[in-house]
Amino acid sequence: MSKFPKNFLWGGAVAANQWEGAFLEDGKGWSTADTALFEENPDKVNISLLQPMTTEKVEFAMKDTEGIYPKRFGIDAYHHYKEDIALFAEMGFKTFRLSISWPRIFPNGDDREPNEAGLAFYDSLFDECLKYGIEPLVTISHYEFPLALSLKQNGWESRETVDAFVRYAKVLFKRYQGKVKYWLTFNEINIIGMTGYLSGGLLADKTDNMLQAQYQAAHHQFIASALTVKACHEMLPDAQIGCMLARQEAYPETSNPLDVMESVEADHTNLFYSDVQIRGYYPRYMEKFFRDHQIEIKKEAGDDEILRQGVVDFMSFSYYMSSIASHEKSGEETAGNLLGSKKNPYLAASDWGWQIDPVGLRITLHKLYDRYQIPLFIVENGLGAKDVVTEDGKIHDDYRIDYLRDHINEMAKAIDEGVELMGYTPWGCIDLISASTSEMAKRYGFIYVDQDDKGNGSLDRLRKDSFYWYKEVIATSGENLA
Repeated sequence: MSKFPKNFLWGGAVAANQWEGAFLEDGKGWSTADTALFEENPDKVNISLLQPMTTEKVEFAMKDTEGIYPKRFGIDAYHHYKEDIALFAEMGFKTFRLSISWPRIFPNGDDREPNEAGLAFYDSLFDECLKYGIEPLVTISHYEFPLALSLKQNGWESRETVDAFVRYAKVLFKRYQGKVKYWLTFNEINIIGMTGYLSGGLLADKTDNMLQAQYQAAHHQFIASALTVKACHEMLPDAQIGCMLARQEAYPETSNPLDVMESVEADHTNLFYSDVQIRGYYPRYMEKFFRDHQIEIKKEAGDDEILRQGVVDFMSFSYYMSSIASHEKSGEETAGNLLGSKKNPYLAASDWGWQIDPVGLRITLHKLYDRYQIPLFIVENGLGAKDVVTEDGKIHDDYRIDYLRDHINEMAKAIDEGVELMGYTPWGCIDLISASTSEMAKRYGFIYVDQDDKGNGSLDRLRKDSFYWYKEVIATSGENLA
């Protein structure tokens, strides 16, 4: 008997703003991602990503002709997508997770009519996937918020953004019915609690209280997600639509009850977002947080009912590493997915300081399934590393194979122990621009792309050793991990 279900969705994942390129081409508008400046980063942690963004900084980026903005050129998949999808098909992908760029469809976010050239591009992309029997898994919003809506109404702080998003989503559902069966509303929705600009389009000079703005924006995203789920169920009755969370598994540092309580509170901070989208209401534990921080969520009449009616069909999440929860804040720190933590002495770490913890994935799978009892989907997982091309054009990435093998083994154990897992799409299945550091040197892919941090290179695609390894994993449905 196979360790993985017969219909398990093996594949890989990318995001439009890191993959496509084609900046402002064929009518695309500006996005928040287009203002991400590449900076030499020897510490491998982009602290600037968490710094407040202002109108002045945005306007500077839009006029800057000297700086390098890698998400504007990505890996030029806009012109190479057929080649890329053919390589995914060669690996045997059952699904391909990608996102649609909102400003490629509505350049200003709320235009009267959608951009036909943008819609046609995704038509062609989905057709190419389906030609090979690859099911698209589409994220509707993945860190490419229309910049015009940031400048016009401070992004998701405005209730008007809800209507713009739902209208955008309905255009997608109508256009791609019959082509897309799996949808996600917001990528890593909890990130808005850490950085308001990246996914929320929030500008610091347009609000007096950024924390209040972030949680008000989160409420508007919850409402938009619920209305989108409802529309999906009505317009595409055979489709499934899920939420997506950046999962941060936090272990208590010791058996000190204070450390254990810290880990409970870390889960509250992390899982608040999925609690609302899956359970359909605000958890009571957030009442104290809002009270302590003087946050008042402004709701409209009917919002609570909208949340109840718009719960998702499945939960997807990213998992890269675990962290430490401690009531003592001093100690050696290590990096992570936007947020770092204390260093765990039992774990190795990647070149970028992210702690490698395959068992933590199994722990997370059990925690989430016990909590929600709905299907789970791992839509991001992987190892960012510096790859070297040998003289004969090979990339020997045994370190990546080891990382993925260990995580897949833990997934198999969780399935055997009763967890309902739909699929697995490792992050950056082809090398692309890093979300957090905007660099190319941090590579995740099974496919090497000849391009450096500044956009120089042939853009040639090369198969790494992990390409052939993952092909065998899919062909044997996880039986052969050697």
